[in-house]
Amino acid sequence: MVQLSPAIERGYLTRRELITVCRWKSPRAMKHIRNNHERTIKRITKAAFGTRGERKKLALLTTLNGVSVPMASSILTLTNPRRYGVLDIRVWQLLYTMGSVATNPDGAGFSFTHWSHFLTILRQFARKYNVGARDIERTLFNVHVLYQKGTLYKG
Repeated sequence: MVQLSPAIERGYLTRRELITVCRWKSPRAMKHIRNNHERTIKRITKAAFGTRGERKKLALLTTLNGVSVPMASSILTLTNPRRYGVLDIRVWQLLYTMGSVATNPDGAGFSFTHWSHFLTILRQFARKYNVGARDIERTLFNVHVLYQKGTLYKG
């Protein structure tokens, strides 16, 4: 997993760190991510890391070019894995199959509501098992990989 310890200590991401997150999460977004200027990345990520409100964090991060809800969740996960996990198609599809979420069976086009519900589920299990949210998310991801049949993306 990508380590962003320096970003945590300084309170914002650099352009290089944002590109690193993109390479790790979804290289397809790279051309959009590269369109962000260093000053903009610093300003937005500093504001996002400095607010307590989850809706505001997500809203700020998704103003960056190429940062979707899953990419924003990756940024937050890599800077605070105790509280966050990556919102991913695999994890969402598994949660849908288990009946933990009732909407968006394909796991595409995520909104704040999806992400918020996802975090609630991760954090409940994290508290129950005394682990980080990322640990729960990664376990769900790996279970999906083991049992997946057919193609990951529909349509």
